[in-house]
Formats: sequence, structure tokens, C-alpha cells
Amino acid sequence: MDKGIGFRRNILLPWLEAAASYRSETDDVAEIRGRLDTLVGQDIGSTANRRMAIDTLINIWVKSRSISSSLHDEALAHFDKAYTGDCRLWLHYGLVLLAYPFFREVAAVIGQLARQGNGVTSHMVKRRLIASRGHLGSLEKAVERVIFSLRNWGLLENSGERYHYAPRSQVLVSDSSEVEVWLLACALRAHPAEELPFVDLVRVAELFAFRIKVGLGALRQSPHFAVDRQGGGWDSVRLAE
Repeated sequence: MDKGIGFRRNILLPWLEAAASYRSETDDVAEIRGRLDTLVGQDIGSTANRRMAIDTLINIWVKSRSISSSLHDEALAHFDKAYTGDCRLWLHYGLVLLAYPFFREVAAVIGQLARQGNGVTSHMVKRRLIASRGHLGSLEKAVERVIFSLRNWGLLENSGERYHYAPRSQVLVSDSSEVEVWLLACALRAHPAEELPFVDLVRVAELFAFRIKVGLGALRQSPHFAVDRQGGGWDSVRLAE
């Protein structure tokens, strides 16, 4: 039983780049799927496995609009203006968070382990996910898919030991405060809590690879957020939509 795991194939960064590019040109799902089939087919021969990978890409860059039309449309607008791969990775990552709650859980565990100052093993991540979700048949393979993808995207690197990885904490820096605010909106939309203190939101573990520099003022000005001052003098952030 899947129980919403969903993320069942390794996803390569060039595929995400292509999916976003195709989506920026058309909203015809059949056309996007056909173009992706040609690309993904260069790496995956199995029809069933290729279809699963393409389904994942479609969920990220097409069907995420059903989760949040504003965040999806803003991602497309930013993608059209993005000139570097690192900038576009912020957009891919945010939409993956929206489309796949399981991906967010795995990334959060990796971020939590990274804060302890040690490396990360697939066994550590699986053990924590099994503790929270139960020992599902598809869970262990799905964890491996997420870890492989994060390595391919440059957010985890090999430590020299087998199955032992080093999270690249705060490796991604954006020169766009709008993109930073957008990613925070994706993170909060994907988070199980409906609102978070501002200091916790900018430090959510699943964003371990991103250096968030924006202050509370940027969130107050964003249509994505509503900010409430609490009695203890701290600020709570929730989605406005």
C-alpha cells in the first residue's frame, strides 16, 4: 500500500529543466508527455518505468497547479526570467514540495540530521520514516529515489563511504527576494502545520540546502502570507490564500 508516497522513480535535473521548459511553452499535457517521453527514453528503456518518471514530472510542473494555482503560475513566471540553473532549482524544489508530501518528509529528516553535524545514511533516513509511517513495502525504495534525486540535483554529495552522504547545507543562494518568498510559501503550503512562527518557517529542515535571507517585512508585503503578532512578541505566519 502506497499511502501517498508517490515518489517512485529517480528524477534527473535535466528532466525537470525540460518539463519546466515544455510547460512554459504549452499547457497541452499530451504534448508535454510526448516530448518528455523522447527525452526520458534516452535513459529509461522500460515503458512502465519511463511512464512513472514522466508522471512524476507532470505532477511537478503541470498538475501542481491544482494544488496552488498562484504558486504554480508564479513558478512559471520566475522560470521564464531565470538565467542560472541554481535559480531554477529553487523553482523545481518548491513544486516538488507541493506535489509530493513524502519528498518533504525525507528532505526534512535529512535537514534534521544535517543539523546534528554528522553525515546522513539511507539507513538513518529509512529508520526515522518507518518510525513515523510504519514499515510500508514501498517506503524504503522511495527513500532511495529521493536520496538519488537530491544527489543528482547537487544537494547531497558522496562522503566516500557507501550509502553515506553529506548534505550541502545552505549551498543555494538567490539574488531574488521574490523567489525566496515564493519558496517559503511552497514550504508552508506543503507543511503539515497551518501556521508557523517566522523564525521557524525560515529554518524548516526541508529547506536545508537553501540560504534564506529575506526578513519578515518581505513576507508582510507578499500576497501569499498573513502575519500576526502574538502576545509573546513573536510573529506567526500563515498562508493568505
